[in-house]
This record gives sequence, C-alpha cells and structure tokens, in this order.
Amino acid sequence: MEKLTITSTFNVYQSADELPEDVKDLMQQAVEVRKTSYAPYSHFHVGAAALLDNGRVVLGSNQENAAYPSGLCAERVAVFQAGAVYPDAKIIKIAISAAAEDKVVDSPIPPCGSCRQAIAEYESKQETPVEIYFMGETGKVYHSPSLQNLLPLVFESKYL
Repeated sequence: MEKLTITSTFNVYQSADELPEDVKDLMQQAVEVRKTSYAPYSHFHVGAAALLDNGRVVLGSNQENAAYPSGLCAERVAVFQAGAVYPDAKIIKIAISAAAEDKVVDSPIPPCGSCRQAIAEYESKQETPVEIYFMGETGKVYHSPSLQNLLPLVFESKYL
C-alpha cells in the first residue's frame, strides 16, 4: 500500500476590494446577476460571471424549480450559456457570489459538486485552467487557479 496526499492551494483576499481590477469588475457582475436568481425554496441566491477569451462575459444565476432536480445552479447556467453561445471560446475565469435572505453569508461559497464537474468538463475540453473566485455576500474571497485544484482526481472523458 502507498499513501496519496492531495493538496489544494488558494489565494485569499480579505474582501472584494483587494481583487485585481478586472476580477473586481467580474465579481461585481456576479453580485448584480445574483439579484436575478429565482430561489423561492432555498432563499439562497447565487450569481456567476464567466470571462471568456474573446472578452465576453457570460452571466448566470440559480434557477430553482418545485421539482428540485430540475433547477440549475448559477455556475452551470453561465458555463452552459457560454458553451451554447460561444462554443469556440475558452472560459478564462469565473466569479461567484452567494447571499441568503435570512442571514448574512460572510464565508466564501464554492461551487457545488455538480458545478465542479460541469466546469471540469470545460477545463478538460479547452485544455487550459479555469480560474475560480468565490465569495459570500461579504467577506473573504477565495481564488483557485484551476477547477482541478477544487476537484482533484476529476472524472474526465478520457476514462470513457
């Protein structure tokens, strides 16, 4: 037997004000689109802004449904929209912001497992990392240099 140790490393910004200007703008777009989310069940609102290599920004917000599995997270809305509208563009970075109606979310909220897998598909397809910045409504912002950093041992098409 051997032991495998996997380590993830993040840059931590104390607030969105510390972000580089281009990322600060991207995060502000994530905050704004978060307000368009449809979350009547969880009351948890998420916005995502994806910067593409063609300079376009594609936005997404979570969209819930009474049949819970039919809803979609903000990250997947943005990533799938980018793939549908700009199929040849690469996703460079994604900014994510989350807020709740009943409390202040002051911890960074990472993408869920399904969103990580969806982003991993694009990272693999484009053969370049996707930087991910995530935060709550306020407080620290975590930066992951790639999705692989968030989801080590990712399941990829090469296994099929």
